[in-house]
Amino acid sequence: MRLRMESFIKEEQQRIVRALEELDGTRFRTDTWARSNGGGGISCVLQDGTVFEKAGVNISIVHGSLPRPAIAKMRVNHPALDPTLESLDFFAAGLSLVLHPHNPMAPTVHLNYRYFETTNSDGSPAAWWFGGGTDLTPSYLFDEDAMHFHRTIKTACDSHDPNYYPRFKSWCDKYFFLPHRGEGRGVGGIFFDDLDASTANTDKERLFAFVQSCLRSFLPSYLPIIQRRKDMPFTDKEKQWQQLRRGRYVEFNLVHDRGTSFGLSTPDARVESILMSLPLTARWQYMHEPEKGSREERLVQVLKEPVEWV
Repeated sequence: MRLRMESFIKEEQQRIVRALEELDGTRFRTDTWARSNGGGGISCVLQDGTVFEKAGVNISIVHGSLPRPAIAKMRVNHPALDPTLESLDFFAAGLSLVLHPHNPMAPTVHLNYRYFETTNSDGSPAAWWFGGGTDLTPSYLFDEDAMHFHRTIKTACDSHDPNYYPRFKSWCDKYFFLPHRGEGRGVGGIFFDDLDASTANTDKERLFAFVQSCLRSFLPSYLPIIQRRKDMPFTDKEKQWQQLRRGRYVEFNLVHDRGTSFGLSTPDARVESILMSLPLTARWQYMHEPEKGSREERLVQVLKEPVEWV
């Protein structure tokens, strides 16, 4: 499974990068990096493109030993881990991407799918699970975009289990939430973690097939949206609103996202790749409130109460 997941995410990284380069007309910068503690990855990042202000499509295939602080953060979602362990051998492989378009009418999108193993002293797997998901974060809400995004993801989920989409959509709404703001980061998608034979009531092969379907559905879920919105006219005021919404994105990623926190707590962490998800520009304006009855206010209202888009 380690080798198959590695091969799959490498293929998907190339497929996604090629599609985004064709859309933007700008080449990604590719950095191949290695960890002194084991493994490495490939970071593909585009900045100041034609369509995207910043876009990152990264893969990592790492292994080694997690120190106690990293184990403690992992136990938030994996309470079965022994809290007395001083270190834990592990393997992890995943693909993550975040796309921040220039145009405020075009939404930011995030995706991450990963496979994780803890290992015994002889190298054999002790435990394994899949995790990940994808979600859409607009500055200006177009209902048809949210509906298309969710419909495409639901189709991928339904081909494996009709319970997956409602279960993981609800999980996404709860996870990508800023409690200090009382609002979601965006209009959701799906999110799951700790999926193994017991939590998903199925075997490793079927879960791997499910993750493959989800990742392969990304381009069909997002490309039609960005193609519709990338050239729409916008005002300076609308651009400023996008900057404020990006500030919320940064707040979630730095304060609440467990992946960011876990990544920064691992030995020899590659900070540039972990913080790739942050936008190139953002804004925090004191006591800003959207105008009553405006499109900006409608977005905030939707973010305070999750919507069933399909």
